[in-house]
Amino acid sequence: MSEAKQELISSLQSQLEALQNRVKELEADNAKLLSKLSLCRCEKIEDKVHDGVEDGTTLVEENRKTESGGCKTGKKKVKEKMSGTLNHHFKRYVALKVMYFGQRFYGFASDGNMEPTVESEIFKALEKTRLLVADKKESHYSRCGRTDKGVSSVGQVIAIYLRSNIKECNTNNASMGETVQEEQIEDEIDYVRVLNRVLPKDIRVMGWSPAPTDFSARFSCISRKYKYFFWRENLNLSAMESAGKKFVGEHDFRNFCKMDAANVHNYKRHVTSFEISPCYISFEGNQLCAIKIRGSAFLWHQVRCMVAVLFMIGQGLESIDVIESLLDTNGIPRKPQYNMAPEIPLVLQSCDFDGLKFTCSLDAGHDLRLHLRNECQVYQLQAAIFHEALLNCLPLANDQNSLRNGMVKKKASHIPLFSRPTEPTYEERRAKLDSRK
Repeated sequence: MSEAKQELISSLQSQLEALQNRVKELEADNAKLLSKLSLCRCEKIEDKVHDGVEDGTTLVEENRKTESGGCKTGKKKVKEKMSGTLNHHFKRYVALKVMYFGQRFYGFASDGNMEPTVESEIFKALEKTRLLVADKKESHYSRCGRTDKGVSSVGQVIAIYLRSNIKECNTNNASMGETVQEEQIEDEIDYVRVLNRVLPKDIRVMGWSPAPTDFSARFSCISRKYKYFFWRENLNLSAMESAGKKFVGEHDFRNFCKMDAANVHNYKRHVTSFEISPCYISFEGNQLCAIKIRGSAFLWHQVRCMVAVLFMIGQGLESIDVIESLLDTNGIPRKPQYNMAPEIPLVLQSCDFDGLKFTCSLDAGHDLRLHLRNECQVYQLQAAIFHEALLNCLPLANDQNSLRNGMVKKKASHIPLFSRPTEPTYEERRAKLDSRK
């Protein structure tokens, strides 16, 4: 073999070795880039889950697009529905303070067949944000109150296990009243911000608090406060307040509720305070007022029944003493039939607990206030439009006015409460239930 050929072979072998070494270097770089890409993709998906902008179906589709480079294959996509619960994540037991405007909801609880309810909307948001770690029962879910259709709240409280960023939470084994480390709150998921991003505009989470495992939103509540708004008109507020003070203390309120003899056997409740005060709103000289009632617990429709009787007293149709008579269930064992006060003006204002301290991040608090201000402005604009229509109504001529007065039906005369038909007693209701068994 000539010397030239040997030099050529040697040169080619050297180039081959160089290329092989270069291939190894590129493979190493490729592996590093793939690792970084995978990490970035996981963080991106986790951020979207954390912010509550993706559901399980969208996450699966994004994974497919990333792995395929975003190219369309023309094949029919099969959606893989992922569960809204993440039972393999860290979890903690928390209490959420919730506000809602009840006009469009069939009450808070979703036990019945009517939709929508506030509770059903909250659980949709929890599933969408993937905060649930189990179903409702396994999450030890509890609620403080079951407000009726149309009733609103600015202080409803629920408790539930939710996904957590904290590996070990002292509150998971704590008892009521024990303190929580500050870092367990600062490093936690911003539950308020995450949920408010996906909730409908008439429901908002106002704050959250770590809760011990022996906490119940219903049975750990030490007091509840309701507020009932009404226009003063010609009502005798002094008489209404004097009558309302008679509610304070422990009484049997079976004549001031809708009796549920199948589930409720004790109708004694403790009212701790009663007050009537004017609000800052008035309309054409008519002052908006509010009745404030605080108690340890309330019966079904109790507040609306109490307010209905107070309105009769304010109109001069019943005397103040009617309250004492109705509270004496020995003298008046059967509730007289009367209509409850309307549900829309009733608001569950607060639920009080020992050992809970609700918190809200600065960003979430700013967004919440901005949202509520915008909603207030929307309703103020609507009120301005209705008022403008009122101002532009055609005036009534004298002959039209007299004709109108002649056609208006007189209001039905008031039938005294103790002259009305009565409802069955608790004992009669129980006997009827037992006979069916």
